[in-house]
Amino acid sequence: MKFKMFSVVVGSEACIAKCPFCVSCETPNKENLKSCEINFRNLKIAANLANRSNVDTVMLTSRGEPLLFPDQITDYLHHLKEFNFPFIELQTNGILLQKNKEKYDKYLRLWYDKGLTTITISVVSHRPELNKKNYMQDNSDYINLPELIDYLHDLKFCVRLTCVCCKHMMDNSQEVAEFIKFAKENKVEQVTLRPVNDEYRRESAHLWILENKLTDENKKDMQNYLEKNGTKLLELERIGTIYDVDGQNVLFSLPLTKYTRDTNPENLRNLIFFQDGHIRYEWEMEGGILL
Repeated sequence: MKFKMFSVVVGSEACIAKCPFCVSCETPNKENLKSCEINFRNLKIAANLANRSNVDTVMLTSRGEPLLFPDQITDYLHHLKEFNFPFIELQTNGILLQKNKEKYDKYLRLWYDKGLTTITISVVSHRPELNKKNYMQDNSDYINLPELIDYLHDLKFCVRLTCVCCKHMMDNSQEVAEFIKFAKENKVEQVTLRPVNDEYRRESAHLWILENKLTDENKKDMQNYLEKNGTKLLELERIGTIYDVDGQNVLFSLPLTKYTRDTNPENLRNLIFFQDGHIRYEWEMEGGILL
């Protein structure tokens, strides 16, 4: 079996944000903030399988917010070090990195030394008011995103902004142009534009997505802008297309749906490790399990 990506699940479904499109959306509490024991034996099996597939990137991700479990991130990085993955990324909404900077500064410095290369910050726009509306549960101010990017660069991390594209937030070529301009001005190394997924099991998210997902016309307008104003660098099968737009790296991503599934075992998209030791190749389909 061969895979294109290796995802390692951190923490639980607890999250400090409450994104309406999220598969989780659990407010942190005493139960979901308990850190479970990681099956490092099976992590080794998954990492060996990823190495055999020539996977170059590990994504530390979660059903919630990974930064709520910083010690688990440290443990993962310690055990992944022996496999020499060139790139290890951490996916986060970034809020805790700025709201609780004193706590996470020491972790970030430790993680850098242990091989973490990239901080991937999830957003819905470059506009603070839209990110505030989407991410902040208590009506507090959204983080100062340029300041956070600059801080992470000072720590020598690469930064990717991953924009979940939704209606009235990031749904046309003008917004894309301004988002790319924002990224370039802040020296962001990589940008991902990912139309919000259509397929989620949580009913409330499904109903929101039906009203706020991009139309085919929206997607076409955005991609036409990239085709016209950028240079196509790479086409990644079932993942997306990477462009250079005025010197800015931009991936227009395909969502994780049944349309990006390939039944050829030599061409699987994602190898996913869960803390309890289960290894899967599907996020949503429970039958997609290896161990």
